[in-house]
Amino acid sequence: MKNLIKYLKFVVILIISWFIVHTIYIVIDGLYDSGEKADIAIILGSKVNEDGTLSKRLEKRLETGIELYKNHRVKKILVSGGLGKEGFYEGSKMKEFLVKNAIPDSVILVDNYGNNTRLTVENSLKFQQKYKFKSIIVVSQYFHVTRTKKLFKKKGFTDVKSVSPKYFEWRDLYSILREFPAYYTQ
Repeated sequence: MKNLIKYLKFVVILIISWFIVHTIYIVIDGLYDSGEKADIAIILGSKVNEDGTLSKRLEKRLETGIELYKNHRVKKILVSGGLGKEGFYEGSKMKEFLVKNAIPDSVILVDNYGNNTRLTVENSLKFQQKYKFKSIIVVSQYFHVTRTKKLFKKKGFTDVKSVSPKYFEWRDLYSILREFPAYYTQ
């Protein structure tokens, strides 16, 4: 019995240590911006409010994409999101925001079927077949980009960088917790 308790304590300490190291890694990776250029920015969707306005989190992602484009770090922008329970296609609302903020319609690609990270990756690769981009910058919250980059690399797309908006919320704590199992199960 004593050996079992010792073993269980060891396992718990191991899991907690693994979680801490993993979390430190995804936070550092998510906040790091190499400053490099890419062919396209892929901006992942987030909540559109019931009145059709964008959540602050989504707005900040789009502002980050605008900066990338205006600083000549990307030539095109792909916005990806699904149909939210509020009744709006995230991708279409994201494009609307970009156009209102002086991004030319001609450089914006819209994926309205990116209902989750995995689908965004799969749909982005379908766009890649048509538009032949070779390098991407993923734009999402800092805790989310490591998993997104991993999914792209798993599908054979290796030139993947990331940029995150400098926007933080209390709910990030929950999101960081959620990312731990999501990283290993997707």
